[in-house]
Amino acid sequence: MIRRRSFITLLGGAAAWPLAARAQRGDRVRRIAILVPAAADDPEFQARVGAFLQELAQLGWAIGGNLQIDPHWAGANPADIRWHAAQLVARRPDVILAHGRLTVSAMLQETRSLPIVFATTADPIADGFAETLARPGGNVTGFMSFEFSFSAKWLELLKEIAPGVTRAAVLQAPNSAGSSQFAVIQAMAPALRMDVRPLNVSDAIERDIAVFARSPNGGLIVTGAAPFAARRDLIVTLARQHKLPAVYYDRAFVAAGGLISYGLRYIDQYRLAAGYVDRVLRGEKPADLPVQAPTKYQLVINLKTAKALGLGVPATIYVRADEVIE
Repeated sequence: MIRRRSFITLLGGAAAWPLAARAQRGDRVRRIAILVPAAADDPEFQARVGAFLQELAQLGWAIGGNLQIDPHWAGANPADIRWHAAQLVARRPDVILAHGRLTVSAMLQETRSLPIVFATTADPIADGFAETLARPGGNVTGFMSFEFSFSAKWLELLKEIAPGVTRAAVLQAPNSAGSSQFAVIQAMAPALRMDVRPLNVSDAIERDIAVFARSPNGGLIVTGAAPFAARRDLIVTLARQHKLPAVYYDRAFVAAGGLISYGLRYIDQYRLAAGYVDRVLRGEKPADLPVQAPTKYQLVINLKTAKALGLGVPATIYVRADEVIE
């Protein structure tokens, strides 16, 4: 169900923002719908949406004043995402904030006119969201997750932090950017004397990882996809149970007990998305706002997990880390 009043506690311990519109006299109240593939109590997405709202406030928008927020916490199930997409489009918001391929695809099934800004997605051109990065051309624009060449860094980090690893399972989701990410990883593998194999996420993920872990010297790479965020705790637990050094695409996995991550600062992406939403509310069109690739990534290490795996963290990694979790 949609939760309207208690969906977000802002960073810094501030109280939940009121979401019912109470227009000031003479103001036109604008409406932003938010569609994210997460539960309403997901702390990572709470922080991201909080950063988005904070940035909007900096840009002059006041919830309860000239702005109303319509949040939809859809979870990772595609059917639920489609249902929420239909519900929010029926309310005809001024602009929609979406996260990832599943949410944007669901939105485009419902509307080709309402403006959509995505905080992150992997390949907007291949997915049909944009004609070109410079001029998207439709009703969608936003910010990319990463360039595919970036994926090779995950394999390099796995080998650097766990030199004894000679095999890596690359966890990917069907019909996602994971296949392109795997192609980049596979091309890098011979230079590192690594054997890599794709492992599609499924209901049999526990069995599949257990089978892979039966042979020695294995490691795990988790590529970026919505189903993995929903199964974050399970994936981290399986890596720990099978003593697999693992590299993740998002800090949230390391905060949950994973070994190391290299990827976006999603909070930054949401702040940038707020800038685009502001521009759309002030009259610009998504078709004219270029899709932007990220320029900065963060490296996060969990020292407790490294110790449990019997791994020393090389100084070359330690000094590059943006965050070290003790």
